[in-house]
Amino acid sequence: MVRSLVPYDITICGIPDLDSHREKGITHALSIIDPDEPDPSAFRRYRNVRRLLIRCDDVVAPYAGFQPPSLEDVKKLIEFGATLPDEAHGGHLLIHCHAGISRSTAAAAIVMAQHNPGKEQEAFLQLLDMRPHAWPNTRIIAFADQLLDRQGAMMDGLVAFRRELLKRKPHLAEIIRNIGRGDELP
Repeated sequence: MVRSLVPYDITICGIPDLDSHREKGITHALSIIDPDEPDPSAFRRYRNVRRLLIRCDDVVAPYAGFQPPSLEDVKKLIEFGATLPDEAHGGHLLIHCHAGISRSTAAAAIVMAQHNPGKEQEAFLQLLDMRPHAWPNTRIIAFADQLLDRQGAMMDGLVAFRRELLKRKPHLAEIIRNIGRGDELP
């Protein structure tokens, strides 16, 4: 959990970690899961949480048999982000996807950046502390850049994040290549 750029806490995790966060004062939850993934049973044990569920696969382009994140999905994410607590109310936002690596980290960067125009790079670099093995979904970020009218600042922040991450963990470059996303390397 890290508080930065926004007046509430943000926690990022994967489905297996959801139960460990239910007693941590979560007020809002953003779930981004595969279209056929059952709704995580852990949420039956969360109380008084405002939640948005988005269903899409973690792909960065259309592929047969997969449902890529859509412009409409990212629009819903941004609309949800606009309803998050202000400084007077605090709160705790939980964002999760399947593994807490790609879709959820993209969403966290978007939520932080949407309220802080001009600080897109700072929002992405916060992910280094929040989720040190993050690799935000490029497609989601590109749609957010368009919807927030950031004229490339979101994409520039993503590239800055990836450069810094690869300085710290150069072995990740090979992993990214091996999963077929080598074109995302800066």
